[in-house]
Parts: sequence; C-alpha cells; structure tokens
Amino acid sequence: MMTDPISDMLTRIRNAGTARQRQTACPFSKQKLAIAKVLEEAGFIEDVRAETQGKHLALSMRIRYDDNGKPLIDGIRRVSKPGRRIYVGASEIWKVRNGLGISVISTSKGILSDAGAREAAIGGEVVCEVW
Repeated sequence: MMTDPISDMLTRIRNAGTARQRQTACPFSKQKLAIAKVLEEAGFIEDVRAETQGKHLALSMRIRYDDNGKPLIDGIRRVSKPGRRIYVGASEIWKVRNGLGISVISTSKGILSDAGAREAAIGGEVVCEVW
C-alpha cells in the first residue's frame, strides 16, 4: 500500500527528467490528473493523457526539454505531506524562486497554480512547488 501517491507521481516526473526519458506514467487518479494539467498549463509537461494499461488506468505524461536536451523541470518538491499539511490564505501565497517556478494549490475551486489562486483570491493546501 502506498502512503503518498502524489509524492510517487512527483518522484516519477523527477526521475524521468534525470534519466532523460521523454515519457513517464503513474497510476491514475483525478487529483493527479488535475496536478498534471496545471503543470501542462505552466509549460513543464507537454502532454497528459489517461491511458489503459492492462486492466487499470494510467496517467501518461510527456516531459518537456529545452533545445540543449535539459528538462524544463529543474526541481520539484512536495510541500504538504500526509503527516503535515500546509495551508495558506490568499494573501500568504508565496512566489517560488521569485516567480520562476509555480506552486500547485488545492483549493475549494479545484487545483490551481499559485497565480490562479491569487487571481481568484482563494487559499488552500500547497501541494507542491515546481521550478
């Protein structure tokens, strides 16, 4: 049994970038799909799809690279963990690497980037940071 499936997804993305793989997959969930869509909108991931692998659904993601073959995701970090949840108000949302990265925030209006949460003036649980 896996304790933190979101950390597992983030680790798979980090490992795929380090190994210079074009694509990675993880078990599907709606929350993981929403996080991957935020990363896709921010330009860190090219394509996100739900695919059938055997009997189960899997979330397939294509990692983006620059012209030199370096992954666009320089770092990815889980902020709120199962043992310690981190919540912020709309005015407390911090910028990641002075605006070069994004935070993924789970709000009452769904999973949003930090800029989207600031624009909607809504806080929530900080899921992860990507830069």
